[in-house]
Amino acid sequence: MKSFSRLPLSPAMENNLMEMGYISMTPIQEASIEPILKGADVLAQARTGSGKTAAFGIGLLQNLNVRRFRIQALVLCPTRELAEQVSEELRKIARFQHNIKIMKITGGLPLYKQEHSLGHQAHIVVGTPGRVLKLLERGSLSLREVRTLVLDEADRMLDMGFIDQINSIISFAPVRRQTLCFSATFPDDVKKLSRSIQNNPLELTVDKEHDPSVIAQHFYHGANRDKGQAVLSLLSHFRPENVIIFCNTKEVCRKVNRELTEAGLHSLSLNGDLEQKERTEVLIRFANGSCNVLVATDVAARGLDIKSLGAVINYDLPYEKETYVHRIGRTGRAGEEGLALSLVVPGEEFRLDGISPRFEDLPEPGMSGPSFPDPAMITLSINGGRKNKISAGDVLGALTCEGGISGDDVGKIDRQDYLTFIAVKRDKAPEALALLEKGPVKGRRFKAIVND
Repeated sequence: MKSFSRLPLSPAMENNLMEMGYISMTPIQEASIEPILKGADVLAQARTGSGKTAAFGIGLLQNLNVRRFRIQALVLCPTRELAEQVSEELRKIARFQHNIKIMKITGGLPLYKQEHSLGHQAHIVVGTPGRVLKLLERGSLSLREVRTLVLDEADRMLDMGFIDQINSIISFAPVRRQTLCFSATFPDDVKKLSRSIQNNPLELTVDKEHDPSVIAQHFYHGANRDKGQAVLSLLSHFRPENVIIFCNTKEVCRKVNRELTEAGLHSLSLNGDLEQKERTEVLIRFANGSCNVLVATDVAARGLDIKSLGAVINYDLPYEKETYVHRIGRTGRAGEEGLALSLVVPGEEFRLDGISPRFEDLPEPGMSGPSFPDPAMITLSINGGRKNKISAGDVLGALTCEGGISGDDVGKIDRQDYLTFIAVKRDKAPEALALLEKGPVKGRRFKAIVND
């Protein structure tokens, strides 16, 4: 793989990428960054975890006119979670240059606050189609000076029915612009959209199929009534560090989560019935290692980005091959080995057309010894966050410098506006909770609870 030093990047950008650990380009980065820097339209097929956010992010930020405090780039994402992840990644890459403002616009947040923030302008907006269009129609958001439009996970946005919103948003943007379209799959509707909004795009196909040497795919026959026990057997046999179990409906999702919880596993459910606050907590607890089993529907899990995922289990086989490819692409990322396990009810084999599965016998319950392990971490939270001017360092200092807990015992610290979630090692949770309850954080006392 080529080094980032071979690209025409500023020394400040190169140094920042090195500090972030970006040494060699991934295939999608190697194929797309240089054309993006030159202003070309790009239609790229690359699966989740391929480094596509950095691919278009480096191009956007390198070409940005920082002195021109107007919205110069718009990135559209299918879900709030993906918009959050993309904006955070862009902010990290943007550290090479002071005063770059990146704004996230999604639903679930007060409209008037976003309108107030837009009054102070931004360089890059990352958002979901519904909220972006609403602000455009209200005149609070202007795309008149947008030079680059990015559609991230275009196939997912079209699957979710955003085609009309996307076309309406594009009508507010200049005709002369750069348009970048990234998609895990290339169905006909993505190609049709590309033809209508892009100008002679460079078409790139990277990581189209999952390398079997990277993702081990296992298939098992099973009746619906036996699937719950089959999942427990697979977890006990393979013992992945963490796992996402995919179901086709929210009803099945809740059922499976209930069965796993009753079996003693630390399982959480992610489905469309959850409020945004609940979704956020579930995602944080799964990402920080205090929950190691997530049962999810495809709609709820779109945009979910876990850097290191031990396994994916298809409790229900998806209806389309593209969805199967998208699901299993969440494991085996960044060069790590992945594991995909699928339960297939007799008569469903046609859904795997083109995959040629080899079916195996399910492992016997308990044949591998110990049951599925408990997660190493537990999540605590305090009722203070960004709006209270609390930093991750403030919380870490309260636990380590003042409280005496080792820094190795503290995991991810996630700040929300008025909440902060802290992952700590499970055996240190009582001590950490007492410290957060009794000791001040940045000179103030906050209410602390256990989220478990």
